[in-house]
Amino acid sequence: MPTTVASMPLRTLDGEPTTLSDLGPGPYLVVNVASRCGLTPQYRQLEEIAGHYRERGLTVIGVPCNQFGGQEPGSAEEIATFCSTTYGVTFPMLEKADVNGAQRHPLYEVLAAATDDAGEAGDIQWNFEKFLVDGSGSVAKRFRPRTTPDDPAVTGAIESLLR
Repeated sequence: MPTTVASMPLRTLDGEPTTLSDLGPGPYLVVNVASRCGLTPQYRQLEEIAGHYRERGLTVIGVPCNQFGGQEPGSAEEIATFCSTTYGVTFPMLEKADVNGAQRHPLYEVLAAATDDAGEAGDIQWNFEKFLVDGSGSVAKRFRPRTTPDDPAVTGAIESLLR
């Protein structure tokens, strides 16, 4: 059994096996995403953050999820096309996954146990909840959906983990 989320078995959007460590050295900003959500424009900020911090080690990782209002109904190919053509997404995307409930992905079992700044852990509230994971695979910060990727709290937390 992996000891951290960095070594946990995952699958890319196109079905290839991977781990967070395979995708980059860390830290990682893991975000459950959706194409038909009021918060979908956060893709633009996520791509900006990914580009700005990539050379310093940050990897933004999108995890499509259809659990909130059916806002990510597409196939892997449809999701990939939407992300690249609408927002120019170049950061890695994982396969569509449940983030809550009985079929919750093991990655989100660990992430959901992390507390936010108010000390609250538990279920993911909605699309675009963000988790900053350090290079060793420990959850460093949790940001709720309405906290934008370019919010100073997010960028400050990222800066504190960069090499």
